Amino acid sequence: MAPWQPILARLQPVPDQIAARALLRRLAKSARLAERPRVLAFVNAHALNLAADSPGFARALSAADVLLRDGAGLALLLRRCGRPPGVNMNGTDFIPQLLRACDGLPVAVLGTREPYLERGLVSIQREFLPRSPLWGVDGFQAPSTYLHLLRERRPSLVLLAMGMPRQEELAQWLRRRLGHGCLLICGGAIVDFLAGRTRRAPLLLQRLGMEWAWRLGQEPVRLFKRYVIGNPQFLWRTWRLKLDHSRFDS
Repeated sequence: MAPWQPILARLQPVPDQIAARALLRRLAKSARLAERPRVLAFVNAHALNLAADSPGFARALSAADVLLRDGAGLALLLRRCGRPPGVNMNGTDFIPQLLRACDGLPVAVLGTREPYLERGLVSIQREFLPRSPLWGVDGFQAPSTYLHLLRERRPSLVLLAMGMPRQEELAQWLRRRLGHGCLLICGGAIVDFLAGRTRRAPLLLQRLGMEWAWRLGQEPVRLFKRYVIGNPQFLWRTWRLKLDHSRFDS
């Protein structure tokens, strides 16, 4: 359980919608005025499963400037640890709000593959960033390629849409090397959702915390390990964490 400790210590539960709106304003201001790169990341059950097996990923995740809870699994874990879970800050819902709040700023999207990257860029420009200079690169380039482009074009907002753990590790790698202020967002499948490659679950399933089941039904082969194996694994680890609470506190 040791890799979870620094992540949970850094996790910032958002108590209510008023606080969520205030956070949105702070992040948009940070994208405009930051003097150094900052990282926004999200923690869900899958992230903690990966962190339990990868100390490098655990370090990258816990190094984020803003770390938010995503999903019902984390709500369960926080309650087990005696902490209020706050609002579910699902990145698929929160990131579009943040993009809209940053309209007018130069934005880069790094991630996914064609034709979904181009479709995602069209959707992002039309729905959220009509006034922003916007460009994108697929998610299969060398880190040095991204670094060169970001140094050259200096976007205020960088949306990384490569999935875990690559996007979190790349975010920290870029953060140490970029010389201008910007907000690096770990966005997972957000571009695929906006491009129509992956469909959101019906609202009822989202509210019940069952969007994972919808996604599993859409991509059973790719997501089998993440959900069919990963969800029970996460619950087992959460139960063990509760039984051995002293190790979490140490």
